[in-house]
Amino acid sequence: MVRNIVVLGGNSHPQLTETICNHLGIPPAKVLLDKFKGGETRVEIEESVRGKDVFIIQSGGGKVNDHLMELLIAISACRTASAKRITAVLPLFPYSRQSDIPYNKTGAPLARVPGTRSRTGTYTFDSRPQTPHPGQAESAGLTNGTAALHNQLSRMKMDERNGGSSNPSSPVQQNGIKRTETIDSSKSDKSDKSAHLNSEHGSNSASGTNGLQRQSTTKPPAFEPQVGYRQWVAQAGTLIADLLTCAGADHVITMDLHDPQYQGFFDIPVDNLYGRHLLRKYIQFNIPNYQQAVVVSPDAGGAKRATAIADALGMPFALIHKERRPTQINDRQNATMMLVGDVTDRTTILVDDLADTSNTITRAAKLLKKEGATEVFALITHGILSGDAIDRINASALDKVVVTNTVDQADHKARCPKLEVLEVGNVFAEAIRRVHHGESISVLFDYS
Repeated sequence: MVRNIVVLGGNSHPQLTETICNHLGIPPAKVLLDKFKGGETRVEIEESVRGKDVFIIQSGGGKVNDHLMELLIAISACRTASAKRITAVLPLFPYSRQSDIPYNKTGAPLARVPGTRSRTGTYTFDSRPQTPHPGQAESAGLTNGTAALHNQLSRMKMDERNGGSSNPSSPVQQNGIKRTETIDSSKSDKSDKSAHLNSEHGSNSASGTNGLQRQSTTKPPAFEPQVGYRQWVAQAGTLIADLLTCAGADHVITMDLHDPQYQGFFDIPVDNLYGRHLLRKYIQFNIPNYQQAVVVSPDAGGAKRATAIADALGMPFALIHKERRPTQINDRQNATMMLVGDVTDRTTILVDDLADTSNTITRAAKLLKKEGATEVFALITHGILSGDAIDRINASALDKVVVTNTVDQADHKARCPKLEVLEVGNVFAEAIRRVHHGESISVLFDYS
């Protein structure tokens, strides 16, 4: 029994909230969570939280946007009600798969490599001309020096004095740059040609009914984005971190962040728990002769996660490499999968942190069976299983899929006989107890 603590549960996972409260020996706080007729979220806390340590449990599965808004309003309500500390407990962190896009994809102004006209793979961040490093010679400046520039300026002045007509065969124009060197020159050339044609047609009918000269009109060129710029993309990772912080959260507890760099987006403490010890214990007690089995990572990004379990249990490791060379965005699903390792006549265990559409693990299971694996287990921390994921798993080569209940799995388990659910409520309850008492939670990270 802990005192001076309040545990609020959202609508995302009521069963997990009940498990945590039972482990802590306290009842869940009374809170009204509803929606108005217009669809707006309604949150009313029906008991005092003044000076108390508040933990709000809300997962990112299901209706993610509604649950996120519900969490933000609940945090703000507790902050307004003078709560001592507010901790957001997010078993599945919302928008964790949309961390900030790397800088070279955010639409930064990029310089074009000289002498090339292709728009694919020919951009660089180097300035033109490059800034000299200390000890290097200065930039050469203009190609032909300043003398050529003065000559061109004097020639232009002479042409203006002679009647304002310049040599049409000269490729040099008003700024001393060849017209073929700039993109805007092509547009101006087209406009000059259209204007010339219109003037010829206009000379045939120069006088109207009243003898007035008809003016030729030209259409403006079609809009084209400037070469070297791309569309800007939203940075959802920083946005969610700012929303939680501005709403009033003092601390965040989550599990198996899809991208570990997410913790750096916050100015408040973030405790990232791991589901590895639950998966490791399942392998030890539920898979016979597990020392002869092979832990397999379905992609290169999860290799570190899978090797941590394999090293702790003394098991061999294999990797599935995806070679993605799409010509278009739609071709990303046509990736070539190659197995690195030996799984012939062995039980294989796929380890991953998240399964959404289950396309990756089902294709990996098909490849493992093709390479001679006898059984294929999939151990997933976050089983979102959206869309037709359940049907895909039922029709796949997977023998069993083990997920944790960071997301509500009641409906999924009823539809999928291959699904087995592990309880994580005790892990979060122990983390909440240690945070409340100011104890270290590093024990929860120990897998030895």
